[in-house]
Amino acid sequence: MAEKIVSPGVFTRERDLSFLPAGVQNIGAAIIGPTVKGPGLVPTMVTSFAEYRQLFGDVFESGSAENLDYYSYLTSLAAEEYLRHHDTLTVVRVLAGSFSGADTKVGAADLGNACFTMYTLSDGALLNSGLPAASTAGSGSTAATSISTNCRLLSGSKDNLRWEIASVNTSKGTFSLYLRKGDDTIKRKNIVETWNNLSLDPNSTNFISKRIGDAKLNLRGSGTTSPYIQASGSYMNKSKEVRVIVNRTTLNYLDENGAIRDDGTGTVAAGLSGSLPLAVSGTFSGGSDGTVQHPKKFYEQIESTNMQGYDLTTAGEGKTAYEDAINLLANQDEYDINLLMLPGVISAFTGHSIVAASAIEMCENRGDCFTIIDPVGFGSTITDATTEASARDTNYAAMYWPWVQMSDNYASKNVWVPASIAMGGVYAFNDKVAAEWFAPAGLNRGGIDRAIQPERKLTHGNRDSLYDANVNPLATFPNSGVVAFGQKTLQKKASALDRVNVRRLMIAAKKFIASATRYLVFEQNTSETRNRFLSIVNPYLESVQQRQGLYAFKVVMDETNNTPDVIDRNQMVGQLFLQPTRTAEFIIIDFNILPTGAAFPE
Repeated sequence: MAEKIVSPGVFTRERDLSFLPAGVQNIGAAIIGPTVKGPGLVPTMVTSFAEYRQLFGDVFESGSAENLDYYSYLTSLAAEEYLRHHDTLTVVRVLAGSFSGADTKVGAADLGNACFTMYTLSDGALLNSGLPAASTAGSGSTAATSISTNCRLLSGSKDNLRWEIASVNTSKGTFSLYLRKGDDTIKRKNIVETWNNLSLDPNSTNFISKRIGDAKLNLRGSGTTSPYIQASGSYMNKSKEVRVIVNRTTLNYLDENGAIRDDGTGTVAAGLSGSLPLAVSGTFSGGSDGTVQHPKKFYEQIESTNMQGYDLTTAGEGKTAYEDAINLLANQDEYDINLLMLPGVISAFTGHSIVAASAIEMCENRGDCFTIIDPVGFGSTITDATTEASARDTNYAAMYWPWVQMSDNYASKNVWVPASIAMGGVYAFNDKVAAEWFAPAGLNRGGIDRAIQPERKLTHGNRDSLYDANVNPLATFPNSGVVAFGQKTLQKKASALDRVNVRRLMIAAKKFIASATRYLVFEQNTSETRNRFLSIVNPYLESVQQRQGLYAFKVVMDETNNTPDVIDRNQMVGQLFLQPTRTAEFIIIDFNILPTGAAFPE
């Protein structure tokens, strides 16, 4: 409240300029790649690897009947590493070719006509034997050919769904729906979701569309530079597994007296109650991940035309899926990320190179995102890696080499993976124990604790050759294991931005300042508004300086850069002068041996 000033005197007032508004929420990485299941080409945020597994799966069976084995997509391995140290990851599942979601039509008593259709949200969950289909059985008795003893699905897996209609109450017009795991049995049901007292009456609070949801996210503009996600449906999805489309409603099933309304047929059996679903069970039919190549090639066997079943060459449909995903993430108003991972995309591979270039361009255009690019495939030489790095020139990307062997916890075997799989976890660990402006490298923050061994152990000379070509080596030290021992970006010209920690400092600073000052847009262009800007930016940069991110800084936003002509153009201009801290990458120690009796220098 303002003081009432009447008689002369000294009046004191306080202005709290130390307030630091909430700038940015917890920002994490984005990862693009194939997954076992999950929404296709819809960026989806997860906050733990348990949630990732629930939505996108983990391992699956692939191969012929004689050579069946468990595999994990590199997407899952990279996500697991990153989410060990961070709690925010945006996942974009790529799908090759044309795609149709897994669905099933649930019938009514009158000749089996469908009263509603369910669609899985986890579009096209994979089965075994490397098949690209979801499930095979239909509903009710039509599923018999795919069911064995105890009603177990012959081709069911933990990543499929079964459904069951129960407790059909014709006097109330209600029924229950159970969603079950695809690999359960009639004696050991594994129920994922239970929906009781559902109704086909749109005026009921238990109307199935209201309770479960019928929303769908659709990718529009695929293959263009501006794809976008468009929602359809009337009710938000409350189920985590399915959405429903009602084909036949039972409007006003009960009259004012609570009795079944006479629909004019004269008999209840032929009326509304006959539109209720049968008390049966079934599985989801249809569903395809598109023209994914089989057999798939995994881990060190990936190549241009078969990267875990995806062809990223110009002729392959996988390339379009990756570029759609990258172009979706270009919308920085919608997706707030600071790191992009493309596990399995190899810069030297035909087609992959274009995808890598698109990812780098997207990060440069956003100005607030960094990407890790794998230079070469397994079995390549140092010359191959350095040659690939020389073809790039950007401070928004970094390359690491060689490949490393890691444990695939869910497939229960050791596998070879590109360096980026491990480096996502290194970046997340660095940010957790220090900050973005510290180097994600060295024995303190660059250790890859889950690495069993590198593809090859580098000598000091090998590391010199790699680092001179802007490839960050993964070195091996006694009692320390595999360590990221470099932090160069792919920028050729020497400057502060040729180091990862400086580029990520700028990303962090720009994100905070842009987010925190967004509330000043459309405010009056006066000195008071400019002071609000300074009261936000100066304390933040002071905190960065205190945490060893800056040597010094200066912020200018006053009449010198906000002249009348600038104000007349509806602009407010600020200037930030930053001196980022540099890392000690070369420690030089001189040992001076003096003769007996010599004086030590002052």
